[in-house]
Amino acid sequence: MLSKPPASHPEIPTSRRGLGVTLLTRTRNPSQLVRALYLSPSAAPHVFLSGATAESLGESLGVLLVDPSYFFTERRWREHRRALGLPEEPLPDHLASADESQLMPALDQLPTGTVGAVALDTRGCIAVLTSTGGRTNKLVGRVGDTPSMGSGFWAEQWSRSLRDKAFHSKQESRAIGISGTGDGDYFIRSNTAVTIARRVQYLHEPLQVAAQTAIEDLLAQGGIGGVIALDDLGNVAMPLNCPGMYRGVIREDGVPKTAIFADDILD
Repeated sequence: MLSKPPASHPEIPTSRRGLGVTLLTRTRNPSQLVRALYLSPSAAPHVFLSGATAESLGESLGVLLVDPSYFFTERRWREHRRALGLPEEPLPDHLASADESQLMPALDQLPTGTVGAVALDTRGCIAVLTSTGGRTNKLVGRVGDTPSMGSGFWAEQWSRSLRDKAFHSKQESRAIGISGTGDGDYFIRSNTAVTIARRVQYLHEPLQVAAQTAIEDLLAQGGIGGVIALDDLGNVAMPLNCPGMYRGVIREDGVPKTAIFADDILD
């Protein structure tokens, strides 16, 4: 999702700010699929697509599709079967000869499976992308917040009129982008991503205050998670209401700074 159309494609209308896809089974890189569909308004005029339709459109635009077995790992298979109270073996035929690398334990402490990024360019355009493998052992057909515009991701630009002491009026433009991870059902109920934008737009709250408040509200309702947020002034907020969230930032100096746990300072 973008706060305004990219300079490389000025023909895209300003109202076309983003696109979500879900229920994918063959797309190797979902982010590339979303990009291809977003940049092709004639092929994909809608804002939310799913399943085979999204993938067939993407394939026609050059997006790589793979066999579903590409995404299969023994570790996730065993985890899934254990959660269902089912035997872990026998393994599916195509995994019987898996190499040892698939047997390694997960390196992450909080395997929610969501990745997200928010970027600001020199034009003041903000781009947001969020992707996930979904919630383990969810009901078939369940759709979470990650592809839901306004819940798990959001980008927007707006203008407002300001008056100085001499009552001269001028237009101020602002932009914001948010990507979230956590309990998706709660993000959807609260429209967490767009709520942060509205707090900045209408309450004129600083980005950090708006994002922190939204995440605290999420916890009060029983949901855990966090967001990464960025505005057109370069302000960054990454609040969370859980023990940890892998996060990082790269500013104009090009130096990456990262953190994992809730009390970590970006360093």
